[in-house]
Amino acid sequence: MTNQPISEEVAFRIALAARALPDTSVGDLIEALQTNLGDELTEESLANLTVTQLKRSFGNIYEVDGEWEGEDADNQDIEAFKEAVRILWGEIEECENPLPIEPYQDGDMPNSLRIAVASNTAEKLDGHFGSCHRYLVYQLSADALKLIEVRSALEAEESGDKNQFRVNLIRDCPLLYVVSIGGPAAAKVIQANIYPMKIEAGGDIRDILADLQQAIATSPPPWLAKILGVGADKRVKNYTASTPS
Repeated sequence: MTNQPISEEVAFRIALAARALPDTSVGDLIEALQTNLGDELTEESLANLTVTQLKRSFGNIYEVDGEWEGEDADNQDIEAFKEAVRILWGEIEECENPLPIEPYQDGDMPNSLRIAVASNTAEKLDGHFGSCHRYLVYQLSADALKLIEVRSALEAEESGDKNQFRVNLIRDCPLLYVVSIGGPAAAKVIQANIYPMKIEAGGDIRDILADLQQAIATSPPPWLAKILGVGADKRVKNYTASTPS
């Protein structure tokens, strides 16, 4: 048991996460967390925990060629570990009240495009490409916007190429919003024909996408017009909105 003081928020997360794991006490979970994070259990340290780390901490499972093996491997519920990690990250509200996914089928929104958003919290743009917890996937047109999927990035930590795993996760999204992205990752994103938009300030993604809708409706810049398939003769050449750095 840790001798370092634990904040009420961290204690609350640990208690809820222990409930998500079968036959696991709060003490068991704290001991497992200390294996990876040391004695100092804080909101910041919990945010860096991965499913792989948590599973390994319990000592009865090991990884071989990307597959989990061990005496309890068949009995351990990977979804329970994923839920526990999300709770430890602070996504308690999202676990109890999932984001409002709207039904969508191809063809429902003519002249629309699919957008991935690196996110850690609610409908916020607040994630780095290589470490965000999940990607929010929106279908957007000039006059409509739907959140159609939430794609967890938890399993990226178990991949030999984490950046490529993340690229594959959003390969059907020609536009990606992030608060930051490294050079090698950006190269892989662009090679997959995904256009990265870096907005360091982040913010409410629906507000950010409202600006994109306005651009689509009025004067899309060349890079956006290309994604939308708008002919060069219909583009407004003096568009001055900012583009990713």
